[in-house]
Amino acid sequence: MMCGPGGAGKSTYAKRLEREGWTRLSFEVEFWQRGITGMPSAEAVTEVATELKARLLRLVGEGEDVVLDFGFWFRRQRDEYRALLAPHGIVPETVYIATSLETILSRIGARHGVGPDDWPLTVETATEYFARFEPPTPDEGPLEVIREV
Repeated sequence: MMCGPGGAGKSTYAKRLEREGWTRLSFEVEFWQRGITGMPSAEAVTEVATELKARLLRLVGEGEDVVLDFGFWFRRQRDEYRALLAPHGIVPETVYIATSLETILSRIGARHGVGPDDWPLTVETATEYFARFEPPTPDEGPLEVIREV
């Protein structure tokens, strides 16, 4: 489970795993494929979440390595996916991309909305996302902390 605020470098890291043979699941990719290039509706989020969960369970049932390039900003979200996977004997690792706000703000200017991993963010939005983010802790389960991708 990739974890970090917008602009932290989650997709960059997840794409490395994808090149190594992992299957990357991403809300942004799914939205983009549906023509949603702005803030999605609650209905679209629910629909995509349902489909991604089903795909995740199918893939892990087939023994595939999967990286969830989601963000997992809040512990309750991480707990939800741990509970989803637990009956299948899977304990997911959280990969927390610990990136400073300064670095995130330096990156967002390069985003132009030309693809799913290039979602534009304003300084205000990125700062708000950073402030609301709940960093994972070791008591949640397996955790890898990566400093600035």
